[in-house]
Amino acid sequence: MSAPAPGVGGMWRIERYESLPSTSDLCIARARAGEAAGLVVIAGRQSGGRGRAGRVWLSPPGNLALSLLLRPETPLAEAGQWALVAGVTLIEALLAVLPRAARRLALKWPNDVMLGEDKLAGILIDSAASAAGRMAWLVLGFGANLATAPELAERPTAALAGLAPPPSPEALAAALLERLDAWQAVWRERGFDPVREAWLRHAHPLGTALSLIQGARPVTGRFAGLSPTGALLLDTGDGIESFSTGDVMLGAAS
Repeated sequence: MSAPAPGVGGMWRIERYESLPSTSDLCIARARAGEAAGLVVIAGRQSGGRGRAGRVWLSPPGNLALSLLLRPETPLAEAGQWALVAGVTLIEALLAVLPRAARRLALKWPNDVMLGEDKLAGILIDSAASAAGRMAWLVLGFGANLATAPELAERPTAALAGLAPPPSPEALAAALLERLDAWQAVWRERGFDPVREAWLRHAHPLGTALSLIQGARPVTGRFAGLSPTGALLLDTGDGIESFSTGDVMLGAAS
């Protein structure tokens, strides 16, 4: 069932489903079919959710599984900046519905939300280019462990239920759409710098040990901030290196 809400062009068009294989896959199919920006798809559970790098993302009932469609017509080079906008949006939405978590949650580049050293939430980004080389459509997929922390083989997970009675997926979805509207307006009116500054405020401290994997190349260093365009800066001991892609883990490589 669809329902209007404030959003892109003045309205979000929200579709809620009891179960879907993947909210992002449905959004992508609709984008390719010509759906206008502002579509939001929410599922009570997902049976085939996707994470980054082809990983599985499990979404049992009580957790958030939400994807939305945008048509920003921005340069493809800004795809990485959208990841940071989405990360700030998600962590601020989580804090809006559970303020007591403020000292426990942090962003890990580019847009994972961590509860201590465990993954609480993440974002999947899919996009396509137009003939003019700009972004024809952008799908942001948000997954957050509210009631349950499904086990993942590659990393530890956590849920907000470990801190307090968790918020409902509907409450988090409403906060998320409100914060995304706000941050899109900030980015449009004031540029990317405020987004970058907000991301850093919510991130783990400077100097945190990180490991980054690019293909078969592991890089270990200490978090040194973000470049003006949002790339990850690592102090590798031989200087500060900038990375625009890669899979980041907390701690030194084992």
